[in-house]
Amino acid sequence: MGATLCRSARRFLTLISALIVAAGAVVDVLADEPAQPNGHRAADTVKFIAGAAGAFAEHEADHFLFDVLFDAHPFVKEVHFGPVPFFAIAHRATLSPRREFVVSSAGFWIQEATSEWLLTRRPRLRDEHAPFTKGAFAFDVLTSIGYGVVAFAKAGPFERDTRGMAASVRVDERAIGAVVIAPAVLDVYRYFNPESRWAAWMSRIVKGGSVLLVIRH
Repeated sequence: MGATLCRSARRFLTLISALIVAAGAVVDVLADEPAQPNGHRAADTVKFIAGAAGAFAEHEADHFLFDVLFDAHPFVKEVHFGPVPFFAIAHRATLSPRREFVVSSAGFWIQEATSEWLLTRRPRLRDEHAPFTKGAFAFDVLTSIGYGVVAFAKAGPFERDTRGMAASVRVDERAIGAVVIAPAVLDVYRYFNPESRWAAWMSRIVKGGSVLLVIRH
């Protein structure tokens, strides 16, 4: 089981890395950054992946933090998305609905908070040569969009965060998908249109609303 889990983790991280590299190429093209020598581009790619890996670790660490705070006995569990094996941080199934919602939402909350901090502090991030930061930002928004799409399809492993959130507050998972996708899409828009105040405030309102769902139950 341990060896299988390690293989699954490696496969998942390889898949994520490939997606991040592809996303990084898109961001670099759209950002209209000056062409870099091959050596610099390779270094930038490594930094981009490192930023994304840091954001991934931050997402999982936030789940783990609340698992520990709620004495939920977290553990690593092998799960599958179709034929693709990977892993998830799971916990005991006896949490109250409100605590379950917090644990399931924690990864999205830290992603949204990080994106908000970046776009507020560095609104013209697109124009900066900051591959590490762009990698973290890309992971945050792409992960939220990916989770949202899966939520609309009601697909993926039982342990997916959007299903846990929906079950906790007793709403359709597609509604949670919209709540997760909306701020990510708005933040991508803000990345390319830093002067847009309506997008900034709409994004903040949706993010705040997702946190307020914790009092629904």
